[in-house]
Amino acid sequence: MAAMDDKQVLPSLIGGRYRLERKIAHGGMAVVWLATDTFLSRKVAVKLLRPHLVNDPTLAERFRREAIASASISHPNIVAVYDCIEHNGQQAVIMQLVKGKSLRELLDKQKRLGPKLTIHIGISVAAALDEAHENNFIHRDVKPGNIMITPEGQVLLTDFGIAKAITSGEEDLTHDNIMMGTAKYLAPEQVRGKPLDGRSDLYSLGLVLYECLSGRVPFLGESDADTALARLQREPTDIARLRPSLSPQLVRVIHKLLARNPEHRYATGHETKLALRAALTGAHDTTTELTPPSGLHNVQETTEPVETHYEHVRRPRPKHGSYALRRMFVGLSALSVLAGVLLWQVSGDTTTQEAPIIEPVPVEPVAIASLSTFDPMGDDGVENDELLPNLLDGDPATVWSTSCYDNQYFGSKGFVGLVLHLTRPATGTLRIGMHNAPWAIDIYASNDAPPVDIDGWGTSISRGYNTKRQRASFAIDNPAQYLLIKIREAGKSSQCTAQFPYSGTLAGIAFTEG
Repeated sequence: MAAMDDKQVLPSLIGGRYRLERKIAHGGMAVVWLATDTFLSRKVAVKLLRPHLVNDPTLAERFRREAIASASISHPNIVAVYDCIEHNGQQAVIMQLVKGKSLRELLDKQKRLGPKLTIHIGISVAAALDEAHENNFIHRDVKPGNIMITPEGQVLLTDFGIAKAITSGEEDLTHDNIMMGTAKYLAPEQVRGKPLDGRSDLYSLGLVLYECLSGRVPFLGESDADTALARLQREPTDIARLRPSLSPQLVRVIHKLLARNPEHRYATGHETKLALRAALTGAHDTTTELTPPSGLHNVQETTEPVETHYEHVRRPRPKHGSYALRRMFVGLSALSVLAGVLLWQVSGDTTTQEAPIIEPVPVEPVAIASLSTFDPMGDDGVENDELLPNLLDGDPATVWSTSCYDNQYFGSKGFVGLVLHLTRPATGTLRIGMHNAPWAIDIYASNDAPPVDIDGWGTSISRGYNTKRQRASFAIDNPAQYLLIKIREAGKSSQCTAQFPYSGTLAGIAFTEG
């Protein structure tokens, strides 16, 4: 019987015990199926080598090595491998089924993450790599697509398909047109073809964390070759320039991981984990701290919410202290601490993730914790995020404005908005400085995670309209932690063109409790 492809009728069982149910993922080498282990009555993931690769001995051996490498390592941050079988000449790896999304999916949706969540991911992956390195394996393909995050916040490293034994002395398995690793996440020594050790994985982890925080990778060319070679020719852009609100401790950790000379990096995953933990106390950020990503529900107090806005790195925010947003104070109901999370297993077993302990911060008078733009009808979901600090710096001469549009109703979108995050639910007065006119604004409120579309916000709680520039005031009569400022009409702006003359321009936002 020929190897199974996607169009064939599924066999009743493969390996005499695993019943395939549906495809859940696919890549260049393999397809992953949801399956049931009929012996143990549990759900598993079955990774099948693609049929057209069955007869390629090099790729088949790489596939087999993944199973060997993964099965030899037991760690709560590494996807477990249960079995390796052959079905009609087609190799299959039986793995732990992980509910959740890849970090790649998360970044594609959220663009960048908060520093606490990034540190949590870094600590988890560093711990996984430390265990792999202690077992004499280098992963060699650490990237967002190989990092899984469960709904509970557990982070797991997967795909040891090109892992290499450090001490075995065995040769790499190469294949025409297949790069050993992913160009965007290669260490310099991988690009040069030099001998590798665990520090190459730590460099790749540094690239992943850099992308989590900045919304982009530091090296990107027109081709894989250009991308790979870029890290040999220059240092990465200082991440503090792309996100000035990051703590100096965290910035230092990221750049040490990205040292071109392996001797200048952390020596082990354990050292990396300790450095990230030490940076946690200074990991506060003055940019948006909003909802967990879609699909990561029921996030406990122990997991940092994910930022949903994207800062355009081609227009970095200015480095001056006056714009710094007030730090969010965390109470028992906050969704913003990093701690232990649960490892989901179909069998019902759980494993506690080791994580730093955050001391609770006393509740202080309510303040604006952060702002983000709200533009779900736009191409990229953001509107001049780099100008947001101007709304909180207390200077009426500095403004935030929307893009320029051909009509006062924001083209075909109908509105542009801002989401305001208070440090805790409160009543009071929201004041907005309107820099041009006419303007029309609706206010919405939520105590849950801010909805990602306008319908999710429900009915507006207040609205205003005026043909004059003025400081608009809106009463917030019921306690709310998230406020949506929906701007549905804007005036003309001297900063725009005759073809696109309309732009909403604001000169400050303030909230007074009471």
